[in-house]
Amino acid sequence: MSNITLPDLPYAKDALEPHISAETLEYHHDKHHAAYVNKLNDLLPGSGLEDKTLPEIIEATAKDDSKQTMFNQAAQVWNHTFYWNCMTPENGGGEPTGDLKAKIEEDFGSYDKFREEFKNAATSQFGSGWAWLVADKVGGKLSIAKTGNADNPLAHGQVAVLTCDVWEHAYYIDYRNRRPDYVDTFLDKLVNWDYANAKYKGQDAGVEK
Repeated sequence: MSNITLPDLPYAKDALEPHISAETLEYHHDKHHAAYVNKLNDLLPGSGLEDKTLPEIIEATAKDDSKQTMFNQAAQVWNHTFYWNCMTPENGGGEPTGDLKAKIEEDFGSYDKFREEFKNAATSQFGSGWAWLVADKVGGKLSIAKTGNADNPLAHGQVAVLTCDVWEHAYYIDYRNRRPDYVDTFLDKLVNWDYANAKYKGQDAGVEK
């Protein structure tokens, strides 16, 4: 029987300071992320999905209204694990690197245009949700998406390349209501382009299972 576990953060809780505080990560990871894991494990017994991976659970429940609660928990577990890995304390943010640099310039016209569109998606998402850089397939055309609440690219057959969490608990301790400042910091100081490149190529880091 499957047992979904809470993955460790890929860095120390204070590693993203001064951009994101240890206090934020303590609440965000140890309480919010953990709560989604615990709730999902409560819902799995008897569902017929006990032996499925997290992405399989998401895909099986995404369009089933009777399983909306399970989808919400599973998607939030996956989204958060993906988000942690989209940030790095080592030379994060700024211009993209690797294959994504050329692909972003090809599909958006320039990095600055990509940045503008991504920030707009993140700041204009009403209420809670996520901003995403997605590909239509592994190595395919890039575009920007935003999703509400737990929704994510897996539910729409897209490849997730990069995400920024814009639920208030992701930034309110550090930025209060200044979501644009948080998004600027994410893009300029925190983005893990090595991870985004791996996801774009379909490489399995094993962290979202």
